[in-house]
Amino acid sequence: MRRLPQAAHTAQPWLVHEIATDFALEDVWEVPSPGGGPDDFPALLAAFDGGLEHEASLPTRALFWLRFKIGALLRLDRKSTGLGARVPSLRERLPEELRRPAPVRQSSEFKLLYERENERAMEIANGTMHGILHLGWVPDGRGGWRGQLAILVKPNGRLGAAYMALIKPFRHLIVYPALGRAWERKWQKVRAEGTANKAG
Repeated sequence: MRRLPQAAHTAQPWLVHEIATDFALEDVWEVPSPGGGPDDFPALLAAFDGGLEHEASLPTRALFWLRFKIGALLRLDRKSTGLGARVPSLRERLPEELRRPAPVRQSSEFKLLYERENERAMEIANGTMHGILHLGWVPDGRGGWRGQLAILVKPNGRLGAAYMALIKPFRHLIVYPALGRAWERKWQKVRAEGTANKAG
């Protein structure tokens, strides 16, 4: 994945801007989605929902494993540190028409916040932070369309700020590039299946 300037996210009219004014924009990334058209956002979501962690590189899977082990040791992922306990869900800030019950997405630790025709926001909370994973679908400036990933974070005090600073190099150098490659493989597979189904 290619890292993008923050303006690539902030310049878009996303709903998340209105409900996450107290969150910091941590990262913006271009999601590999070659050949995407204006109606292909569902294909991007299907690739994400299929689960990417298991298809990522061995170093990336090792980092996920290490994070969960450290989380268990330091008790960072207890229910008392999560959504609805340490922090309220941002669903309480949504317009009424978007507050319908969120479906469970077993392939991700993130919980669905809302979904619209060209964007989806998911949230997570633990002992270190309250975070938002935002997926969008935008013109690529070359006549096509592409996916875009943004990470917004509210650290939990000094511990959370230190944690985010500590993992930043690992996210940028290992995790996101590996997930980007996995995402592109899933994207190609989802699009191929869609084309086959239309032909059948």
